[in-house]
Formats: sequence, structure tokens, C-alpha cells
Amino acid sequence: MKAFVFPGQGAQYVGMGKDLYESSSEAKDLFEKANKILGFKITKIMFEGTDEELRQTKVTQPAIFLHSVILARVLGDDFKPDMIAGHSLGEFSALVAAGAMSFEDGLKLVSKRAMAMQKACEIEPSTMAAIVGMEDAVVEKIISKITNEVVVAANYNCPGQIVISGSIKGIDIAVEKLTEAGARRALKLNVGGAFHSPLMDPAKKELAAVIAKTKFQSPVCPIYQNVTAQSVKDPDIIKENLIAQLTAPVRWTQIMNNMIAGGMSEYIEVGPGKVLQGLLKKVNRKMKASSASIG
Repeated sequence: MKAFVFPGQGAQYVGMGKDLYESSSEAKDLFEKANKILGFKITKIMFEGTDEELRQTKVTQPAIFLHSVILARVLGDDFKPDMIAGHSLGEFSALVAAGAMSFEDGLKLVSKRAMAMQKACEIEPSTMAAIVGMEDAVVEKIISKITNEVVVAANYNCPGQIVISGSIKGIDIAVEKLTEAGARRALKLNVGGAFHSPLMDPAKKELAAVIAKTKFQSPVCPIYQNVTAQSVKDPDIIKENLIAQLTAPVRWTQIMNNMIAGGMSEYIEVGPGKVLQGLLKKVNRKMKASSASIG
């Protein structure tokens, strides 16, 4: 069974999507439609901007979404998923690619999500840190004892790699404690805020109102969602999980294990970079993994 997976924030690079724009009239039309919907030329930033411009949350999230969704569209008959999943932002890309909502609605949601998250980041300074070389349960136990600050598990990326999220002071305390406890690496990340933590609650409320008004239908195949790591096709449950996603952890390790248990034999990453393929190799080195490509 083929699984198509979609990356999240952090996979972007200058020049992404330019080959699609230049080689496919369908891709070009969709990129130009996106420029009109967003109200600025995102293609100019994607194709020839600076790293700093592309790192702006209001640009990064729609840019990755567009690269992934348009690539899936251009694949045509080669895009025949038996199961799908997306890492954080990538869940929106996956849902549009699998027909659960329209391209236009998906882009508007992603843009709204990015703006709402940016606003939440400005309310309280916050950050994230990657913890490598320590079991999930050990990380959870240590951060649970930090009671005066917000510190939570945000991304279960693969065995031995977890990302924590919270207030700046809380993350500083956690990094120190986890390093003392034997983490191979505890590194603060260069991100704008505490994604997938309670500090994103203002963004969650804002996004919930938009999601409630958006038309969803059943995707062409089950989606393994971040919040539960379980396969879903019911549009109402998909919407609930999308809303919960902003303050809940990304259970990517569990998603990969559940996809394997569900019969996955091939894992195809649709979008910029190869991050998700690298994570799969930490779960099962023998699993066939590749990047989607055209031509």
C-alpha cells in the first residue's frame, strides 16, 4: 500500500516550486491563483527571495502548502494514495491533495493559520527545543516536573528525537535539566514561538471559527492525523482534529508505526526536502521511501 506524506514548516528553501511553475501550465495557473488569493506575489519570494523572507510565518506555511499540493496535482495518475498523512502544516496539504477540501479553501485556511500563529507568538515570547538521544517517556517525566512555566512535548518525530515547546524560561530550564539527565543533544530552535503548546490557544480559537465555516468532504483515502495518529475519513472528525492540532503534539512516530501496521509498503514524500524520509528510516530502515517528482 502506498502512503503519501507531506512535510511541515522547516522544509522550505529558496527556489522551491520554480521547476513546477516553468514545466507545467496547470502548476503555473495554480501558483498565479495563489498570488491573487494571498494578495501578494508569493511566487516571487519562493523562487527568488531571501532565506529571511521565506522564513516569515505568513510566507513559509503557504509556500510549503503550495509546493506540496501543486506537486501532487501535477503527478496526475501517479498520485494514487492508499493512505496519507502530513506533519503539522502538512496535514492541510494532505487533505487538499486527497480531495477533502478545495485548493482555494485550503490555501485560505493555511494563510489564516499562519497569521493566527504569528499573533499568538507575539502575545508571549516562547520557543521550542529539539531533544535527541533520550526516550520519550524520560523527556515527558522530566518536563512534567517544571510546574511554574509552560513546557510540553510538541513533536514526537522518531525514536530518540522529540521536540519540546513552551515559554522561553521554561525551555531554558528544560534544556538544562535534560542535558544533565543525559540527552545527547538539547538544542533550542530558531523558531518564532511555542507551536503545538497551550500558548497557541489564541490561534486555535481564531482558526476554529474559520474551519467551522469551511466545506470538508471525505478524502479519497484515510488520513492519519497528528492529534490521534489514527486513520480517519469522517469530515467532522477531521475538522475537530485540525482545530485541536494547534495546541496538541504531532504524533509522527506513532503515525509511521500505525501506517506500517496498516499495510504500508511504500512511503512517498510530496513537497520540499527529505525530512520525513529521514524520520521513517529511524523507525524502519527497510521501508521503501522516496520523493515525489515529475518528468
